[in-house]
Amino acid sequence: MIVRRLKLEGFRNYRSAEAEFHPGINVIVGENAQGKTNLLEAVGYFSGCRSHRTRAERELIHFDRQEAALELELTSRGRDFRLQARLARGVRRQLWSNGVRQKSAAGLDGILNTVLFCPEDLSLIKAGAAERRRFLDEAIGQLRPRYAEAIAEYRKLQESKTRILRDWQDQPAMMDTLDTYSLRMCRVGAQIVRYRARYLAQLGRFAPGIHREFSGGREELGLRYQTVKTVTDPSAPLEEVFSQLLEHMRAHRRAELESRSCLSGVHKDDLIVEINGVSARTYGSQGQTRTAALSLKLAEREVSRDDQGEAPVLLLDDVLSELDARRQEFVLNRIGGGQVLITCCEEETPGRLRAGKVLRVHGGALV
Repeated sequence: MIVRRLKLEGFRNYRSAEAEFHPGINVIVGENAQGKTNLLEAVGYFSGCRSHRTRAERELIHFDRQEAALELELTSRGRDFRLQARLARGVRRQLWSNGVRQKSAAGLDGILNTVLFCPEDLSLIKAGAAERRRFLDEAIGQLRPRYAEAIAEYRKLQESKTRILRDWQDQPAMMDTLDTYSLRMCRVGAQIVRYRARYLAQLGRFAPGIHREFSGGREELGLRYQTVKTVTDPSAPLEEVFSQLLEHMRAHRRAELESRSCLSGVHKDDLIVEINGVSARTYGSQGQTRTAALSLKLAEREVSRDDQGEAPVLLLDDVLSELDARRQEFVLNRIGGGQVLITCCEEETPGRLRAGKVLRVHGGALV
């Protein structure tokens, strides 16, 4: 999977820009706030048709423009693609693949897979469960478009059920549909549990070994999927998982009515990370949790490579400046074997990164 060319018009701080990339390591150099991250964001946008930095697409448009245009040329699965997106204020976005207008983002599913690693990800282990769910959802969604559809449906169901729980005392008639939403949440939730359990099994094939190498053999990384207590085996047949989710939700029905919120469901799942058998979130040092986060991200890349038969594009956003020298060297030694786009500041030596190409950014322009 190789990104060859990116063209931008009115995107973030870029009035107009065009960049060509090397199939190996591409180093994007520049001072802070010049547009390095925006280049990675533009490439990553075509992997899921969303920004990793904002949900509001209007924020992607240059402040003095009414619309933005993005175009990406790449090779994926032995085929050449030209992907395009047009974003406009107050108007629904438009997407194309090889000149064919797409009805939705689903039309671009599976064309570009990326693994993004930014400074915020170093807090993945210490953060709340929502961040680890987001990590799982984004990673699985790239490989399994049906999972992304299930997550989207589940969120809509949860929002509707939350409105019922919030307003049912003022509008008692809303209670007539509560059980319908609960039942459907369990149906879709069972699918989500199965997908997450499978992905965790794949991740478990790579992450412990990477972490062991990273820590010089001193630490053993453990991963465990935590869902509702009634689900005894997340990998069990779908109907069994559904029945156990429904049992849990029914047991919490009264509590949900009293609290006016959804207390039961896979929206509370977590990925439990352990180091040498104890909780990394609770007992891990900053160095240990950063190493674990790095291991998860590098393992995500290996899972994608193993599943798709080609390496995803690795996007590293200013990560090196947040790491000590030992962790920097480990990352640099592990990023070969695929295309990499990595941002860094001028004082970091591009030659140290064994770059195939260096792109310099200043003031929203490639110079």
